[in-house]
Amino acid sequence: MFEIDALRLLVAVAETGSFTKAAARLNYTQSAVSRRIATLEQQAGGPLFERLPRGVRLNSAGRTLHRHAMEVLDRLSRAERELAVLHAGHGGLLHVGAFATANISLVPTALRALRNARPDVEVVAVEGPTDTLMERLADGTLDLAVVSDYPYGLPSADGVTTTVLCEDELLVALPRGHRLAGTEPVDLRELRDEAWLQNAYGDRPTMLADACARAGFIPRKIIRIAEWTGKFGYAAAGLGVAVVPSLAAWAVPGELVLRRLTDPALRRTVHVALPAAPLPAALTLRDLLSDTLIAREPHPLPDR
Repeated sequence: MFEIDALRLLVAVAETGSFTKAAARLNYTQSAVSRRIATLEQQAGGPLFERLPRGVRLNSAGRTLHRHAMEVLDRLSRAERELAVLHAGHGGLLHVGAFATANISLVPTALRALRNARPDVEVVAVEGPTDTLMERLADGTLDLAVVSDYPYGLPSADGVTTTVLCEDELLVALPRGHRLAGTEPVDLRELRDEAWLQNAYGDRPTMLADACARAGFIPRKIIRIAEWTGKFGYAAAGLGVAVVPSLAAWAVPGELVLRRLTDPALRRTVHVALPAAPLPAALTLRDLLSDTLIAREPHPLPDR
């Protein structure tokens, strides 16, 4: 309803007590100030100033609008400062998304490095599936996301670019007493009679389903478990086996062992995804993610 320039003019007139002095401060003509104030008073539903022999002063309605104008202008000023800092790469908020297993070690390690290198950057972290993260990048609610092509492939999103971070081997988690726990690598065909723990739904083919088809079988049973802790619990109880990315190896409990699979195609690609015009802090985090992978110790195999 009220224009920002009109609110600034209201504040200037209130501070100077004069249309003429406010006009000089804001580089307006005195007649332009009178017209703008008259328009503002019309929008406000009545006079905002008492006209005095020498100058003007706010009336009760003017004082009310002046209080709100000061709050609005202060917030805008702070927003301008924060945006300037943000786009200069000197701080501000950074909204980061990642899929679940990237949050076990990769992303937290990189964010710790970012905190040490750039304590002025405040990170807002969210977790979600890759397709959701890509959508949030496209609509501007995320500044960077770590995504992968597992289980359905990497989706595209308008204005979003992706860069490969690493190839992540997919392993099988078995209870320590499993007949194949001491075998490495494990031929997928030897697991044809197992129940498989996974959370992928729908009719879209998954990487695991394709691998099983190449091995000449269809899993006899799929148990849908969304969270990794639940998958580990079921696997440890001998109720099924699970495909576990090497990025998640450090979170696997001691009741399970991880074994490689003979199918070389059972691996996923991890990407960092950015909007078309990434923030400087997002580019810094992208580089730190790469540095984290270079410095990362190998996953705990074959002892696991």
